[in-house]
Amino acid sequence: MNVNTKSLVSITEANQNFSKVARLVDENGSAVILKNNVPRYLIVEFSQVENEEFANDEDVMSISKRLIEKNKEAYEVLAK
Repeated sequence: MNVNTKSLVSITEANQNFSKVARLVDENGSAVILKNNVPRYLIVEFSQVENEEFANDEDVMSISKRLIEKNKEAYEVLAK
């Protein structure tokens, strides 16, 4: 994952000025909150998470269809 250095915020600053964190998310798509100078938390827009969940479901369906097609004969034998 690539992290924009402009979206790094210390946990102290995030605690004192959360509106700045929200603004960074609006501008950069995400913000990383550092704890002891180590990335600890990732803040993203809620819609971004929703889109990724649907993509994962679609990936599972496409993989399932491909495996069924690839092993169709084995499934037919098992169905008997």
